[in-house]
Amino acid sequence: MPTLPMFPLGTALLPGSDLPLRIFEPRYQQLVQDCTASPDGPRFGVVLIARGHEVGGGEQRHDVGTVARIMVDAEVGAGRRELECIAEERIRVTRWLPDDPYPIAEVESWPDTDSGPVDFAAITGPMGRLYGVLDRLTGGRAPLPPATTELPEDPGARLFALARYVPMGEADRYAVLAAPGPAERMAVLIEAISTAVDLAEWKLKG
Repeated sequence: MPTLPMFPLGTALLPGSDLPLRIFEPRYQQLVQDCTASPDGPRFGVVLIARGHEVGGGEQRHDVGTVARIMVDAEVGAGRRELECIAEERIRVTRWLPDDPYPIAEVESWPDTDSGPVDFAAITGPMGRLYGVLDRLTGGRAPLPPATTELPEDPGARLFALARYVPMGEADRYAVLAAPGPAERMAVLIEAISTAVDLAEWKLKG
């Protein structure tokens, strides 16, 4: 199994998402240096922290994550760095190795399973309802999701893209990430949209 430097975070990173990072811990400064020097390119894995904190170590981690590629690496003084990364493919951790000095894991790529046809008409109504409520809640300032023609053709990637425009908690976001294939991801996303609508309507009433 290939090994990959790992960065546990308090967010579930969906493929295709942007990831800005501020690096100040020495162990992650070393991670960035090692990634930059790697013949495989400046890539590392990101997993959601299940319990604990981003700083200091000792956290418990989920085993489904995403590969992030460093696109911009800027030093801002005192060894601190500001990164701009893009999330690539989904991975599963098969074995955690000792943190030396940063988290490292054996990983495998986890492409979508073939879960059957996906009817995107099923999500059109819920998304329309969500953005109708968000439009009222924000006074017309809610950022709209991209047009259908701007979304990826692949069903799984399209659902990841739509999920980035749905306000949801990290547990729901992780459920979207960990859904085996597009059909399961569609069900999880529709449920997350329903929760977001209920919350937005509650805020409107408040």
